Amino acid sequence: MANIKSAKKRILVTKKKELRNKSAKSKIKTLVKKVEAAIAEGNKADAEAALKVAISEISKAASKGIFHKNTAARKISRLTLAVNKLA
Repeated sequence: MANIKSAKKRILVTKKKELRNKSAKSKIKTLVKKVEAAIAEGNKADAEAALKVAISEISKAASKGIFHKNTAARKISRLTLAVNKLA
């Protein structure tokens, strides 16, 4: 355990950030699963609606530093391609 005040503070701040990041990542995983489920059903309208929400959340996470910008771009790209393949 840390003895220095600044180190104690860093531990607390890191815990807060870890919880916030974990929550955001979990939310994004759920949204991605919804898009993939709509794709599996072949329902393009639902897939597009779910994609719009997922892209928004992924972009927010990237801007807050939860995801690297390239990771966010890759996730968005793959989901968009999958939805666009539906006829």
